[in-house]
Amino acid sequence: MTKPTSTKSPLPRPENGDVLDERLETLVDTKDKWVGLPLADKIELAQSVLDKTLDVADRQVAAAVQAKSIPRNSPLIGEEWLGGPMVILRTLRLTIDTLKAIDANGSPKLPRGSVRTRDDGQTVVDVFPASYWDRLLFNGFSAQIWMQDEVTPKNLDEYMAEFYRRPSPEGKVALVLGAGNVASIGPLDVLYKLFVEGQVCILKMNPVNDYLGPFIEESFAELMEGGFLRMAYGGADVGSYLCHHESVDEIHITGSDATHDAIVYGVGDEGARRKEEDERLLDKRITSELGNVSPVIVVPGDWKDSDLRFQAENVATQLANNGGFNCNAARVLITSKNWPQRETFLDHLRTVLAEIEPRKPYYPGALERFSDFVEESEGVESFGPDGEGCLPWTLIVDVDCDEDDHICFSTESFCGVMSETSLDADDPSAFLRQATLFCNDRVWGTLSASIIIDPSTAKEHAEALDSAIAELEYGSVVVNHWPAISYGLGVTSWGAFPGHTYDDIQSGIGVVHNSLMFDRPEKSVIKGPFRVFPKPPWFVTNRNTHRIARRLTAFEHDPSFLKFIGVIKEALKG
Repeated sequence: MTKPTSTKSPLPRPENGDVLDERLETLVDTKDKWVGLPLADKIELAQSVLDKTLDVADRQVAAAVQAKSIPRNSPLIGEEWLGGPMVILRTLRLTIDTLKAIDANGSPKLPRGSVRTRDDGQTVVDVFPASYWDRLLFNGFSAQIWMQDEVTPKNLDEYMAEFYRRPSPEGKVALVLGAGNVASIGPLDVLYKLFVEGQVCILKMNPVNDYLGPFIEESFAELMEGGFLRMAYGGADVGSYLCHHESVDEIHITGSDATHDAIVYGVGDEGARRKEEDERLLDKRITSELGNVSPVIVVPGDWKDSDLRFQAENVATQLANNGGFNCNAARVLITSKNWPQRETFLDHLRTVLAEIEPRKPYYPGALERFSDFVEESEGVESFGPDGEGCLPWTLIVDVDCDEDDHICFSTESFCGVMSETSLDADDPSAFLRQATLFCNDRVWGTLSASIIIDPSTAKEHAEALDSAIAELEYGSVVVNHWPAISYGLGVTSWGAFPGHTYDDIQSGIGVVHNSLMFDRPEKSVIKGPFRVFPKPPWFVTNRNTHRIARRLTAFEHDPSFLKFIGVIKEALKG
């Protein structure tokens, strides 16, 4: 191989700099080969990743369980199946279907009648359920992708799979900075860069979960052998070196806005000055999926006691999954002051939080962030043990909604802390209008939001509900369930609401997953039943999640009726 003439980063060279240079050199040599590779060959490589992801799944989950100190045989093990191999397999399988459609027809295939226009003129595509299996497994759920203004039903084809429409696409090297919390994030970001955007990748693992690296290398073995993927390990010095390396054309970050700003502008006073003046250190396209103070809007209604319990489990799950270390974890619960059942609902939530087993705060900085929220807030309620090796689940109640700069509205806790605030509204329609304005104007981030509303209220206030969904400036809006569903469906887009800039990045720029390869999505909208039976496998209160999730993983690799029956049998025990 011939070494590129200009490859050095201007930053200090890490100890493994020679290795990094060599790996980037390989990617530079193969980026044009990847662009020109026949689709049939890419499909074959993607199928190899699909098969090998299943092969490593048991060992990968076991490694994650050990790293996160999850008790042996605990239902919590299911989180590592669902957030790891299961969602990788589902998203990749759907992406392969799209690649096959492009190979056969020149563009992705949409079901007949799935494209329509809302009354306000916005183009909407029904993307879920996408199959017979989806209808069986997710009975009552539906999902749409709402497009940006320039997209119409007539020109939609021009805004799908843009890379595959180019007559002579340019080969590029992408640096993917993987997140440290969820096992599927790095692999899925790589798959999106490779198969949707047509870029070869170097995946830099986060030190928090670099133990996953060998499993990724094994499952992506054929892409590694072809020189289309390389791995990198190490700390911030390695990440910075790669970001500034001239062989890297583009960067994708999953992490925090602080990490993004440090990369784009630098740190300290000089970094702050550069950000103020939008004086960037890097002249590269940078996409990102960053944090969010995720709101859960609880619309007042007349709920049965079983409804209150179910939705308390739903909200508690949105906080407690993965120990609270999720970018889409519930962070601010928005209720109505005038809801007669408000305090009863909060009591149910308290009961559920007290029942959930504590988790090891494995993610760096959790104790410091927890302390910041507790020290700066009143109305702090904690549930479970508080001592060495664990943090209690924490609910901060009755935060004044008029405190614009309150830490609970402006900062992502990224641990097991959630707040509650209430709005003074006369009826559900007025509440939805106020909650929408509150989220858009006062709550930081635009990644995902949830609305919980019972069927009777949804029917009576249908216009207000539709307006709230349309006006909420979030990349995913999910009715009655956790927005992590939007992350996991694969067919929906996952990312911030469009419009952010580098100097006001909030939840990021661009999307991933998005297996139908829409180029201009505005938001994904998912609607689900107010109550679900059997209990959803992602509920933290499900007693059989570990067995359901294992079955679901095998099912998503290669769906069949026999595997479906296995999933249902385990689900009924949850």
